[in-house]
Amino acid sequence: MIVSMRERVVAACDGASKGNPGPAGWAWVVADETEVPSRWEAGPLGKATNNVAELTALERLLSATDPAVPLEIRMDSQYAMKAVTTWLPGWKRNGWKTAAGKPVANQELVVRIDELLAGRTVEFRYVPAHQVDGDRLNDFADRAASQAATVQEPAGSALGSPEPPPAPDAPAKAPRARSRGGSPRGAKTGSSRTIKAKFPGRCQCGRSYAAGESIAKNATGWGHPECRTAAGDA
Repeated sequence: MIVSMRERVVAACDGASKGNPGPAGWAWVVADETEVPSRWEAGPLGKATNNVAELTALERLLSATDPAVPLEIRMDSQYAMKAVTTWLPGWKRNGWKTAAGKPVANQELVVRIDELLAGRTVEFRYVPAHQVDGDRLNDFADRAASQAATVQEPAGSALGSPEPPPAPDAPAKAPRARSRGGSPRGAKTGSSRTIKAKFPGRCQCGRSYAAGESIAKNATGWGHPECRTAAGDA
């Protein structure tokens, strides 16, 4: 079904892979005039990489929207955005080879996206993932893609599906006890939220963490949840 709306459509898309490669899924969401999610679709991909899931989400969104209507696409994937904006012209000039002379990865998807972008007005906007009070549309697409990757079943507004659930690593907010002075008892700086690392990195303690490992925000960036707690207790 083609989604045709207004003078300009604001949308988001995202992909997820549980293992990279592993069970994967894609999702897109289109907003109403107040930028509240109104139409969405998600689907499974079986076993695939995160990059394939991200590109598939973009391809499905472009296929589902009216090419005559200007489109703003919000994404948290630097790879997918650069693939179809920054790198694509050079790949085409080089006969679908990278600067190193290697075949372009996921070429079939990139070619299809290039065809869908031809002759239409599309603005890509990068939004950081997993941010407290972050972009609402990106968060919706992220949760829908994650659910599709986990359950390997299609979902969407056209199917009457409920809104995708919160990410399993996002803890519910609990009420804080207050001291007589009015400040939260036992409060620590930083957020208690943990997320799954999309890329490997290094914690403030000096030890590294792997992609897919739970991490939490600390004073210097991201790292092991226990290191953040230890720093807060120090």
